[in-house]
Amino acid sequence: MVGSAEEQYVTPGESGRARAVVLGGTGFVGRHVCAAFLDRGVDVVAVSRRPGPAPHGPRPLALDLCRTPPGRLAQALTQGRPTLVVNAAGAVWAATERQMVTANTELVRRLVDALRRAAQPVRLIHLGSVNEYAPAAHGRPVDEETPTRPTTAYGRTKLAGTELVLDAARRGDIDALVLRMANVAGPGSPPASLLGRVAHQLCLARAEGRTAEIRLTPLRAERDFIDAQDAAGAVLTAARCAVGGRVLNIGSGAAVPVRSLVDLLIKISGVPAHVVEEPAHDTGGGRPERLEVDIRLARELLGWRPRRRPEDAVAELWRDLTEASGR
Repeated sequence: MVGSAEEQYVTPGESGRARAVVLGGTGFVGRHVCAAFLDRGVDVVAVSRRPGPAPHGPRPLALDLCRTPPGRLAQALTQGRPTLVVNAAGAVWAATERQMVTANTELVRRLVDALRRAAQPVRLIHLGSVNEYAPAAHGRPVDEETPTRPTTAYGRTKLAGTELVLDAARRGDIDALVLRMANVAGPGSPPASLLGRVAHQLCLARAEGRTAEIRLTPLRAERDFIDAQDAAGAVLTAARCAVGGRVLNIGSGAAVPVRSLVDLLIKISGVPAHVVEEPAHDTGGGRPERLEVDIRLARELLGWRPRRRPEDAVAELWRDLTEASGR
């Protein structure tokens, strides 16, 4: 890893400034990635189907990635001669399997085809998911050698997208690196995510002056949660390095009980709450799920490591939500 982000991204583009294009730039993770680049003085283009106004943020670009022909897509993404594209687009929460196929696999196929056609070389950082792995043996962290046999539609469609990127990189068609992300948490967590749903229900109960009744599936799992700022920092670091054509795990490096984060969020909020755990119809009485991510390779190859705790992400999630609601 050499030089600063600014040094790595400076191109002979129209502005003379470094430039990065972030797909899904108005989404949860994409917004944090955009903010991290902007803090480094990088000119950022945030791509989404319906971008909102951002007078002091990234440049918005309205683009339907799944409908634009590859040639036009390549032209649109490389206008201004960026040297980096980050794919933070995708579908997970409250999405049908068909929507996941479109957003997590078909979109990636079109993106790879577009970048292969680009007139100038563009590095791709593709954000995958640790849900692409097979369920881990209890107590064993997942590393990059863990078999990829996902058991969910989300995991399967994300894995298909990752394989498209890796195949193209190994053929020499594109310069790309895949970062397999653990569960990302922090300000802006979507209402359909676990922590986002709990936070929004607490916020509503607080506004109405009542005890929150939060209905969830059983909170028996232990998961690896990474702070959104650390996730964005990993993207910055990956963009500056020469590592390509492979997968690197990005997480906190430790599994925490999901219930502990829910309890912490309730405690931080100060809102009286009653959590009701409703068993799912298809769950058995086996061992609770546990997913811990081995991040040694990211430390060795990128020089990256997480600096924040999941507890920091939970606290900032609540602070951001209450400030946004004016309460």
